[in-house]
Amino acid sequence: MKFRYLEKEDKKIGDLVKREIERQKETINLIASENYVSSAVLEVLGSPLTNKYSEGYPGARYYPGNKIYDEIEKIAQERALKLFKLSAEEWGVNVQGYSGSPANLAVYLALINLGEIIMGMALNAGGHLTHGHKVSASGKFFKVAQYGVGEDGFIDYKELEKKALENKPKIIISGATAYAREIDFEKIGKIAKKAGAYHLADISHIAGLVVAGLHKSPFPYADIVMTTTHKTLRGPRGAVIFARRKKIIENNEIQKIKKKEETIFDRINKAVFPGVQGGPHNNVTAAKALAFLEAGKPSFRVYQKQIIKNAKVLAEELKKKGFSLVTGGTDNHLMLVDMRSVGLDGMGAERMLEEIGITANRNAVPGDEKPFRPSGVRMGTPAVTTRGMKEKEMKEIAEIIYGCLVKKESAVGLKKEVLKLCKKFPLMY
Repeated sequence: MKFRYLEKEDKKIGDLVKREIERQKETINLIASENYVSSAVLEVLGSPLTNKYSEGYPGARYYPGNKIYDEIEKIAQERALKLFKLSAEEWGVNVQGYSGSPANLAVYLALINLGEIIMGMALNAGGHLTHGHKVSASGKFFKVAQYGVGEDGFIDYKELEKKALENKPKIIISGATAYAREIDFEKIGKIAKKAGAYHLADISHIAGLVVAGLHKSPFPYADIVMTTTHKTLRGPRGAVIFARRKKIIENNEIQKIKKKEETIFDRINKAVFPGVQGGPHNNVTAAKALAFLEAGKPSFRVYQKQIIKNAKVLAEELKKKGFSLVTGGTDNHLMLVDMRSVGLDGMGAERMLEEIGITANRNAVPGDEKPFRPSGVRMGTPAVTTRGMKEKEMKEIAEIIYGCLVKKESAVGLKKEVLKLCKKFPLMY
């Protein structure tokens, strides 16, 4: 990429931008939550669309000059609904979310009171910080009843139901950030109904797989579905919230002080703006619309199928080399490797891999108590699949990882192997 103006205006930042682009080009990226956007998406993100304030929603803005932005946002909404095969009569979608964390917070604040109970997957079981962990706003503003996994690493749905009926949460969150198996949204949806709770499905990691029909869809069983737009969806950094156009749950006390015709979607919109956000980032909204168009193409399903193939091969190859995987394998785009199986912890393994040009993040595994110094490393295949790598390359990557973490081979030599692979599958930036 050329940065004519940046290089003249600010050499320091210009040099850092160039260095970061080179780092991406020369790194095998196994971080499950990262990906590479298309050049077209980059063009939209860097466009003058960033110059405008558009607080409010199409047809109801707080600033003039928004007719074009209204059209862009409507297109993003229409494409988002079409992508997930949703009826505009039954579902609404808010495309303004800055990222997954404020989007989840908006859902909580929209539907329940501070201090009421939410229920999500525990961090060391594969859940996200925003699903009720004590250090996040979700754990500070609300009471939390978290569910986990059994000794096999799989979600314990019986225990989930038991906790839900005991604690009577107002929201039950399905979805995870480090869970390698398919999630049964239908079971969780039934449990939520039984407990009188809203069902929020956070599909940030698996949205692309859902679009491609390679993971069960949460939409028939959820009241609200939130997803980020990067990760497997391969769009810009941001989030969208899908919500049903149906009345607020009758036994929720908020219903008594709100208009009877208010829907879940109405409440979500108010929570996003003016609740937790200001003006939307218009360049990102347009880039989301473009990413939804890209994800609707037949080639996108082919890409998602390859992500899963690559993940399964990488997982099996690592197992052959003595690494222990939580749940023993993967159904989706990621795997969680317990580094204690090779005498390491997550932090040590992460640093050793980064030294040779492989990025994979440390991650808690079931039983861990300290998330900053966990026992595991999460690995995913969306980014390497975007580069064009397939099963053969996954075997090579597993060999490099083994050489680095177990055989303790020369970091210089292993880095050359990484660079060789990266040059074979270049990023076109």
